[in-house]
Amino acid sequence: MLNKVLGGFEVKGNIMPVLDVAVIGGGPGGYAAAIRAAQLGMKTGLIESTQLGGLCLNWGCVPSKALLRNAQVVSMIGKSKEFGINVNGMSVDLGAGVQRSRRVVSRLVKGVEFLMEKNGIEVFHGMARLVKKDEISVDSLTENIKANAIILATGAKNLLLNDFPMDHDAIISSREALELKKLPQKIMIIGGGPIGVEFATYFSSYGSEVTIVEMLEQLLPNEDGEIASALRRSFEKDGINVMTDAQVHGFEQGDNGAVSVEVITGSSSRVIEADKILVAVGFAGQTDSLGLDDVGVDVQDRWIKVNGNMQTTGSGVYAVGDVTGPPLLAHVAEAQGILAAEHIAGMDPTQLEYENIPRAVYSRPQIASIGVTESEAKNRGINVNVGQFPYRASGKAIAMAEYDGFIKILSDAENEKILGAHMIGPDCSELIGEISLAIKLGATALDLGSSIHPHPTLSEGLMDAALGTYGNAIHV
Repeated sequence: MLNKVLGGFEVKGNIMPVLDVAVIGGGPGGYAAAIRAAQLGMKTGLIESTQLGGLCLNWGCVPSKALLRNAQVVSMIGKSKEFGINVNGMSVDLGAGVQRSRRVVSRLVKGVEFLMEKNGIEVFHGMARLVKKDEISVDSLTENIKANAIILATGAKNLLLNDFPMDHDAIISSREALELKKLPQKIMIIGGGPIGVEFATYFSSYGSEVTIVEMLEQLLPNEDGEIASALRRSFEKDGINVMTDAQVHGFEQGDNGAVSVEVITGSSSRVIEADKILVAVGFAGQTDSLGLDDVGVDVQDRWIKVNGNMQTTGSGVYAVGDVTGPPLLAHVAEAQGILAAEHIAGMDPTQLEYENIPRAVYSRPQIASIGVTESEAKNRGINVNVGQFPYRASGKAIAMAEYDGFIKILSDAENEKILGAHMIGPDCSELIGEISLAIKLGATALDLGSSIHPHPTLSEGLMDAALGTYGNAIHV
């Protein structure tokens, strides 16, 4: 009988070897877990029903950022006269931009495939189901996969609204929005979270008339109130219609395909017409058909329940990434995947401090944050010092002609340690990592404020905001 080598381990005939670790799902959490497990010398396999990279790489953070880059170029050309550049007869091709985003995705998917091969990880394509705590059936295989430990990394799926059944034409999800090759003249976005505000930026930059409807009192409900207010002002300045504390109640579709939606705010109601309705109201864990009940894995409020080591209630079964619930961030999934693999290997990895994980929203202007907000600190009885630096005081931001927004840093009034930072402005997603490191190292605001930053850069704003917690900012 011929033996076959698969990704670094040997299959004798049709008999599948027992794996040390089997990972179900090839997104950031899944492939990071598989790579780390392989690095630690464990025989590892990964099962993915579609393409490697998961929702983030294929239909989420990566293609959306490519499209937002397209939109940024359109916006820059639109104000080229400010830079002494006259552009006549500009035209935009939404379809060409979408094609570019798919090329970006394809390149990165190939990169993940290479990493699997490099690390000796066998990839099985198919739908997986847990048969036992140590056995997985895959619809494309004749033999079940056996593993000493299993990591679930199946991600999340879009939540739907009963009043807005998805027809993938007039009523769409972010998946369809990423593939639109014809610009909608009018689009309503239901949901003012990160996905909603990023698509508002994208479509508005291309010239769509955008209405964004959020049920709660502010855009980006989990962000600092001042940041949310600044984003709303910026959106409204750009012509985006923002409706908060608002509810949508059904729709009617006309013969021309346009959709009329009733929006209620307080005691008033109005009907808004749009060509497309983008529903972006949240996610639920992708747990369908996994056989979780058969192996004792509990699901609570749409998410798989895990402890600090990413262990589920099922013996030998771990879960990482979006399937475990908020924060739904690719870098969180990766960190969880690495943690799970190390725990399986018998290590004692440091558990994650979710409050101190940075997050970013790639709207225009960008938003980035970490740690506590002022209101959270107040609710916990923590006395904080606050320092702010406006981008209007930044030479680099003014030179870029992008100076809306500010940086806010919070420090503990007793020990001066940095507790959080909240930013809105150009490229602030590239700045938040410095604050993440500062918090991890237990740095004080003075440590940050006395660290010399190059001039002229946007990062100087961090220095001045930190000094501002003492009232000693230099440039404001």
